[in-house]
Amino acid sequence: MDYKKLILEALKYRERAYAPYSKFKVGAAVIMEDGKIYSGCNIENASYGATNCAERTAIFKAVSEGGKTIKAIAIVGDLHNYTYPCGICRQVIEEFSDYSTDIVLAKNENDYIVKNFGEILPGAFSKKDLN
Repeated sequence: MDYKKLILEALKYRERAYAPYSKFKVGAAVIMEDGKIYSGCNIENASYGATNCAERTAIFKAVSEGGKTIKAIAIVGDLHNYTYPCGICRQVIEEFSDYSTDIVLAKNENDYIVKNFGEILPGAFSKKDLN
């Protein structure tokens, strides 16, 4: 899969981040099973618990439009280091993916690494655990 388009979307949305408190901007873009791309940014709040991460913003947009399965997600935060999704975002990614889903961690469109979901959240708690 060519990840550059996905990374460029994440970079574009990183610039839209509302991060007046942490000053840490994050952009994310997911490509769903139907090939559609949905993007999001982090949106902070003075009540920190009301803050929403870029990954969840993109995923929730996708699911609200009918998407159910993530093929890949690109995440761009710090432009000098790879930014991994937080624990809550990893749990949300798990809900709409499987262990082979590609997690693209990018500094820019030319400098990125790809992990599969199983590498960043082994032994995830899932809907299978509720049966």
